[in-house]
Amino acid sequence: MNTSRERPRVGELRPSQILTTFGIGSIVDLPHLSVMVMGLEDWPSTDYQEINEERLLASVRDAMGGQVMSLRSPPVVPDTDRSNPFEQQSIVGVPVAPFPRWMVCPRCRRLAPLASNQFILKTDPFRPDRTRYVHENCRVPGRLPTVIPARFITACKNGHLDDFPWVDFVHRGSTKCSYKLQLLEMGPSGEAADIYVRCETCEISRPMSDAFRLQTNDLPDCRGRRPHLRDFEERGCKDENQQPIQVRAMLQGASNSWFPLILSALSVPESADLLKQLVIDHWSELNDVEGIRDIVRDRRRNLLREFIEYSDQELWAAIQDKRDEDEAEESEEAEEEVRDLKTPEWNVFIDPANAQRTKDFRLREVKPPKRYAKYFERIVLAERLREVRSLIGFTRIESPGDYENPADFPEEQRMAISRGKAKWVPANEIRGEGIFFQFNEDKVLDWTDRVSALNEQFLAAHIDWRNARGLPGPHEEFYPQIRFVLLHSFAHALIRQLSLECGYTAASLRERIYSRNPGSSKPEMAGVLIYTAAPDSEGTLGGLVSLGEPVVLERHLNQALDSMRLCSSDPLCAEHQAGKEGTSLHGASCHACLFAPETSCERGNKYLDRSVLMETVDVSGLAFFELSDSDDGGHDDPTLEEEATSDDTEPEGNYIEFFDLLSTKVEEPTARVKLSKELAKAFRLPSPVAEFRFLSADDDQPKKNSVVIVKHDAMAHGNENVKLACGKLLWQRQVDVASGEASVLVTIRAKGTPVKFKLSADEWEQFRPLAVLKQ
Repeated sequence: MNTSRERPRVGELRPSQILTTFGIGSIVDLPHLSVMVMGLEDWPSTDYQEINEERLLASVRDAMGGQVMSLRSPPVVPDTDRSNPFEQQSIVGVPVAPFPRWMVCPRCRRLAPLASNQFILKTDPFRPDRTRYVHENCRVPGRLPTVIPARFITACKNGHLDDFPWVDFVHRGSTKCSYKLQLLEMGPSGEAADIYVRCETCEISRPMSDAFRLQTNDLPDCRGRRPHLRDFEERGCKDENQQPIQVRAMLQGASNSWFPLILSALSVPESADLLKQLVIDHWSELNDVEGIRDIVRDRRRNLLREFIEYSDQELWAAIQDKRDEDEAEESEEAEEEVRDLKTPEWNVFIDPANAQRTKDFRLREVKPPKRYAKYFERIVLAERLREVRSLIGFTRIESPGDYENPADFPEEQRMAISRGKAKWVPANEIRGEGIFFQFNEDKVLDWTDRVSALNEQFLAAHIDWRNARGLPGPHEEFYPQIRFVLLHSFAHALIRQLSLECGYTAASLRERIYSRNPGSSKPEMAGVLIYTAAPDSEGTLGGLVSLGEPVVLERHLNQALDSMRLCSSDPLCAEHQAGKEGTSLHGASCHACLFAPETSCERGNKYLDRSVLMETVDVSGLAFFELSDSDDGGHDDPTLEEEATSDDTEPEGNYIEFFDLLSTKVEEPTARVKLSKELAKAFRLPSPVAEFRFLSADDDQPKKNSVVIVKHDAMAHGNENVKLACGKLLWQRQVDVASGEASVLVTIRAKGTPVKFKLSADEWEQFRPLAVLKQ
């Protein structure tokens, strides 16, 4: 596995990828074959480093059992030129095995398993990337062709994976045929309908599209195969009613073939005593110390450099105190619930002045920008952070994003990473920086009361989602509440904005949501940490923290929230509701506005809605941030300062009052129109009087988002009919399912509730706004 800055070789993975992308049970594509990462029993017992994080280890034990003794880093290749492939250090890595086991010859299209011995393994110790299987007896003349993995596999929701049942599928059941199979591609599209599996012996064939018909696909019941552990489930594969589960066909590279279950914790100081905190941080090195003599020995070996300021007696006393505390905790551990990883972090972040500064944790509080002072209780810059993540299992088909704690995922659907009870789990530590936002709790409570109807809508969608997937209840217990939707949507909006200037891509930034309603024995939480981290021991370079200074942060908050008003997919995106057609757990959000990469999001892009941040073209009255240009703090944009002063003076020259356009016909191609102060501010105009170009039937339709004046008898502003409107022009083509008639929904968006009206397809072709703002 690669950790150096040189260009990685084929087959090398970053330490973080072993947890997030190519972990145990996942399929890794290599140049000529695909392999599966094997379970812990096959991993080397050396070439690892033990990672110390007591809080995370306690949480892992609660999820997997008290037998888990340590967190270990994946095997790391030592720094060497690796010129000799036969040296021991050149073969360090994680174990893999070929999967799927069925291969296809690209020339003769022969389809057969590796166990048939029709394909021969070819290796090159000096070029591992050339490892491949060849079809030695291919009937097509020429060089031996390199075979490729068959791209279809089967899986079930309990995490089992198996080769596709090719023989039974093409014969539509069990057979005694001495089969010879081919996998034929009959069209250029690569779709399943154009791919056929054929038995040369029986001369029968069947399209692969039949395998993806959920009701009539003839696929067998799941055998409970666990290829990463080289075994089958002892109890078989049953659903919650103890009935056999039918497997589902999927493509080898399907995104739902592997979802990691990851627990993570930030290394926050657990004690104000610096020596005690140092002992906690280095407990993996001090755990074997039996007395002062061992301390003296380790000091001579230069192993205790962090404790140079403390005497041997002081260090030994701190070690004994740590052991006494651990014994006391173990006596209560059987009755303790799953460890809460976020509450200790929350308590440190909201009291940065008393937080212990360590080499891995440094906080600095800054004032919230004046414009946002009433929304945020405090903003804290995390100049140094250390995060430790561990892999405790994985799922297939169903994502664990519906659970705040991955350990809550149903045990029968959580696939193990070892055959027996694991004594250690793979982990990774990274260092970086971040910005923490603590929301004003009173503001949040007032807002949640105001949007109770939206909360009920998300709760209903949450229940329907879990029922459709057969997840166990009570469903309300796993509902994160509407305040989570607010915090989650804010985090995504800010990640997208910060990634434009901080030097990191959106995939490099992560969120950590602190959300809890009042009423429990634990403190209420309403906070967001946006952070980034790197495996380098020095962490990152401060590009993210530098954006947290009040003046700079205000500009980014303005831009992030302003971008939530409109989406390039509006009005389709803005009209989306949680649970609509039972297909989603998000409201007005999509890939164009609010979705984030999988590595950034805690909940798989669920529980998102930009209408809770700002008013959209379809919804008003739900926004948490009620901003106007008159808010305290002013603006960095001099254009807005100019408009604030110019609004109070009478404009010079000739112009037409906006509402006079109802009765006045403009003969000139251009004219100056006086808008309201609110409209001028909404469009960032230096003056309420702006020049418009008046259109005729021969002019082209203005582009989307053009500022236009529309005069039409059928316009509606909420429940009120209007005949004149000014705003940004949007439209969406629609087709009535019953009649098949096409229409166009036109939206004029300025501030607040938009103006809407509908035209037939023919009317839309003839329609032109009265005027368009001249740029």
